[in-house]
Amino acid sequence: MARIKIALPEQFIFQTSVDVRIGDINYGGHMANDAILRLAHEVRLRWLKSMGYSELDVEGVGIIMADAAVMYRAEAFHGDQLVFNLGTADLNKYGLDIVYQATDGNNGKEVARLKTGIVFFDYQTRQVAAMPAAFAARLHQ
Repeated sequence: MARIKIALPEQFIFQTSVDVRIGDINYGGHMANDAILRLAHEVRLRWLKSMGYSELDVEGVGIIMADAAVMYRAEAFHGDQLVFNLGTADLNKYGLDIVYQATDGNNGKEVARLKTGIVFFDYQTRQVAAMPAAFAARLHQ
């Protein structure tokens, strides 16, 4: 079976740290496989907030997640601080990919890579919307 490969973007545009909480731990004593998506969601919210946006309002439209992929690279444990770097890729008329790299804040070891496919969405009409030009312009600064 072919393994998922997620290429890192040429540059990251946002960085933040997130602690691994007890609710993120599974019976194996390490971070559960679903926890990394919740942590990436927090990182995405922080990134949007840093630009004055929310998931429901990016220049008048919202976003929804269309797909996700994860490459697990190492274990993480309760109390670890993960440093997330965020970048974008594959911008198109209706969305983009957000690429995340999570590293252990203590030793710099890569813990995971993620990609979430984001589509712009008009919550009033319940339909896909075009990426706002002002948002796209901010990504190219």
